[in-house]
Amino acid sequence: MTTPESAEPAEPAEPTEPAEPAASAELGGSDDVRGPGGLSERDRAVLAVERRGWPGPGAKERAIREQLGISPTRYYQLLGALLDDPRAAEHDPVTVNRLRRIRAAKREHREG
Repeated sequence: MTTPESAEPAEPAEPTEPAEPAASAELGGSDDVRGPGGLSERDRAVLAVERRGWPGPGAKERAIREQLGISPTRYYQLLGALLDDPRAAEHDPVTVNRLRRIRAAKREHREG
C-alpha cells in the first residue's frame, strides 16, 4: 500500500471523446473554413448542438452562446439555412431530415 507522500501524481486521464468543434475559440470567424463535405466548421458545430438532447430551452440557449459564441437568434437563422443545404443532409442526414419534418409539420399547422 502506498502512502500519499510516496505516490506519484496521477497522469491526467486521456479524453474519451475528441472535443467537439463547437468548443474551439475560432468558431466565430471560421465561416470560410470548409471541411470534408463542404460544410464550415461552424456549420458542423451547429448541427452537433442540434443533434444533442437538451433538458430544456435554457440549457440549449446557454450552450449556443458558450460553445458557438453566437446568439440563439443567429443560431436558428444558420440552422434554417443548413436545412436547405444538401451538404448538411449529406453530413448528418438523421438530424437534418428530422428537423425538416418538424419544420414542415409546423408550417402545415400554421397554414391550416
